[in-house]
Amino acid sequence: MRVPPRLFSGSLLRMALLASVVSMAGGAVSAVAQEAAKVLEAEEATTLKIEPPQAQWGYIRGGFGSGGTRIFDGVTGKMKGLVETSKSSDMAIDPAGKFYYVSESIWTKGDRGTRQDMVSVYDTTDMKLLAEITMPGRLIIGGRKQNFIISDDGKTGFVYNFDPASSVNVIDLVKRKFVTDIDLPGCASLMPNPGVGFSALCSDGSIATVAVNGSKSSVTRSASFFAASVDPIFDNYTYDQSKAEAVMVSYTGLVYQVKVSATPTVSAPWSLQVAAGLRPGDTKPLDVNWFPGGTQPMALNRKTGLLYVLMHIGEFWSQKQAGTEVWEIDVAAKKVLGRHPLEKPAVNIEVTQSAEPLLFLSEDEGGNARVIDAKTWESKHEIKRAGGGIINTFFPR
Repeated sequence: MRVPPRLFSGSLLRMALLASVVSMAGGAVSAVAQEAAKVLEAEEATTLKIEPPQAQWGYIRGGFGSGGTRIFDGVTGKMKGLVETSKSSDMAIDPAGKFYYVSESIWTKGDRGTRQDMVSVYDTTDMKLLAEITMPGRLIIGGRKQNFIISDDGKTGFVYNFDPASSVNVIDLVKRKFVTDIDLPGCASLMPNPGVGFSALCSDGSIATVAVNGSKSSVTRSASFFAASVDPIFDNYTYDQSKAEAVMVSYTGLVYQVKVSATPTVSAPWSLQVAAGLRPGDTKPLDVNWFPGGTQPMALNRKTGLLYVLMHIGEFWSQKQAGTEVWEIDVAAKKVLGRHPLEKPAVNIEVTQSAEPLLFLSEDEGGNARVIDAKTWESKHEIKRAGGGIINTFFPR
């Protein structure tokens, strides 16, 4: 590296002054002189590796003003690494823990120029970019877990597209190539459908099931089970791979359990509020009650069958309001086991699938995160400027 003359001469002057001090003070400051000499040594760049995805880790997306997905160890509260994700990208984790997949759009001139849509593939131990899988388009929006999903066997990716109309891109993650684009008018919020393809929620209140066989596909729809114009369902719902079951919550607090198959079945809805011993949520104006809210308002522990929902006091259409309590719910028993006040309101919640489950929460202000022991409800860590976006955890299988 070439050193500018002015900086070089200044360094020589400082070394000369240090030498004169050493000569006057004897060997007492020889250690200081040795440390000063180290300043001139050349730096060496190194690259560290991290472990593959762990069950106790939380993946927190950057908020509106920041990109990147930060990886935090819930046990220590320390940051482990960062996945390159823009604010409008979608990330998914390989079920085998070998790859991070990012569905993203870029432009040749930053915010303009030629648009490129792709799924970028990263190694999970050194974060190296391994491939870019080009595809025809995608929905450019962040904060939705169901925009980009991976089949339970990890071989196929499904990317929600809205260019120019609602459709889904099918990506072969083994051969790393785009397969086909399937028209899916009026539907979004994808979920895997093992052995079939995928399913999606539709605006008419039904579930669309898409059977995928290579480049060929067929679409069927269930009967309508909710009215999107009356009581919509939160799109960041939970999906349990071990049971092939999705658990969804509506704006009023109704819980729907969907068995995913070639012909999905939906259980009769039940009320969160009633499960807590309260009156059910209502759509009437000015009817104040406890309601679910936030961007990512719910999390499910697959092993225990416990559902965690962010709740707040408000009225209907307050679904974006941050939660002031976490309700702990036994889904099988349809019972609220506990109501846990939060130190600060939160907008996103996720739970690890580790032996000792941990809750990750994105707080409403400051982009901070909090880690809570899901058994003792002790606050383990407060992580400053963690990102503020939606949260993922790894489900090892």
